[in-house]
Amino acid sequence: MNIREIEVFYAVMTNTTASRAAEVLRISQPAVSKAIQQLERDIGFPLFRRERGRMFPTAEANIFFKEVEGSFTGLTKLKSAAARIRDFGSGEIKVASLSALSTNVLPRALSAFQSRHPNVAITFQAQLSSTVKDLVASGQVDVGLAADEIETDGVDVRPFARYRAAIAVPEGHKLDGASALTPEDLQGEPFVALSPEDTTRRAVEAIFLDRGVKPKVVLETPYSTTICAMIQAGMGVGLVNPMTAEPYIGRGLKIIPFEPAVYFRTLLVLPQNRYPPRIVSDFVDEIMRHSVFQQ
Repeated sequence: MNIREIEVFYAVMTNTTASRAAEVLRISQPAVSKAIQQLERDIGFPLFRRERGRMFPTAEANIFFKEVEGSFTGLTKLKSAAARIRDFGSGEIKVASLSALSTNVLPRALSAFQSRHPNVAITFQAQLSSTVKDLVASGQVDVGLAADEIETDGVDVRPFARYRAAIAVPEGHKLDGASALTPEDLQGEPFVALSPEDTTRRAVEAIFLDRGVKPKVVLETPYSTTICAMIQAGMGVGLVNPMTAEPYIGRGLKIIPFEPAVYFRTLLVLPQNRYPPRIVSDFVDEIMRHSVFQQ
């Protein structure tokens, strides 16, 4: 008994005649008859009575058909799954991002992607950049966005975005009206800072050191959103990614350009030496349409 004989039997039962089954299968009617005869020999009992050139299913055939029908339902699902994998990979995509882009760039990109692929399951998580890198390297997520401070061993990276840093101040602060802020303007100011390992913080600290400026660090956090919330609450001022500050602007917070220019740089992180499924490639194309490189 082989799958082709079962397919012929299924076609005869669902189409009621051998001639219609032949048309559906695009084979000759004698080929249908031959396959049924071979199947009967294989299973050891007759499936059809032959009368005046027609085939009538036996009681045993009807019982056997119920089993075949269940198997064909499973086979149909397998064919659908194979088609989905062929066209879109696993039919799901897992994404991780640093917090700074999790409330702006990623929602926009994921929304655009989901509108074109409504049947693809999406899993998203916001994490520290180092965790994003580890998740991608271990294969737990397909695509990541991380700050350029990460170690890049075990992953493939490409530049994703560059945003010019700004100083966030509470509305009504004494620095509120400035068109730009220099290190000297921040001397002695309560300062909400990014974590010491952040490359943008290190760049700013080098400028402060060169200028002999020392802001008063009142809080450190790895999350730009936390900086914005603390400044909105009046804890001081801080260096922020303008993308992160978007939801806070006009709601108790204002951003002012910092001079000299320093930048937040973000990397697109992908598994190393792995050809991505089409669905992942489609998402990478979509997310890259949202990349920005500010001057």
